Amino acid sequence: MFKKFSPSTDIAGQTPVKSSVQRAIRAAILSQWKIEPETLEALWPKKEGLVHVKCREHVSIYSLHGEPLIIQHFDGPFYPTLRVLHKYPYILPKVGIDRGAIRYLLGGAPMMCPGLTSKGGWLPPAEEALGAGTAVAIYAEGKEHAVGVGVLKLGTEEMRRVNKDVGVDVASYLGDDLWAHKSL
Repeated sequence: MFKKFSPSTDIAGQTPVKSSVQRAIRAAILSQWKIEPETLEALWPKKEGLVHVKCREHVSIYSLHGEPLIIQHFDGPFYPTLRVLHKYPYILPKVGIDRGAIRYLLGGAPMMCPGLTSKGGWLPPAEEALGAGTAVAIYAEGKEHAVGVGVLKLGTEEMRRVNKDVGVDVASYLGDDLWAHKSL
């Protein structure tokens, strides 16, 4: 999504978000992420207004004081930016990729099922299975922090069964052009 992102050419406009829309975003985030209201309040205080940054390809970035916090593609799920995920690593479910998939992730490619189901990869156990369309944090084998944020294309149990095709569609990754811009 942000492989070739340049604020000067890719941002169509910035508008303040109405308070009713902010309440809807806050409610959606509380239902989609594993985040407590107090943590969300620390990340985004209720009295602070978000700015909706409209980008190419129907990508929306919601920023606070110029710092990108939340990403949304079309009307899909909300993703935290990678910088937010590094501050609050527990807000999204985790999946792990093996060492061989790291270079592909850092190149912006979607994560294939074999990279998630191999010896170095990690998927949640069957009792905590995730469904398709869930926003996830992508961790790399041997690394402490998340290296990407994406959405599951298949459920975790289906990934184990099928073990081919795209497993996670990557929204943002370490080193992409959104990571390079600390403010918009």
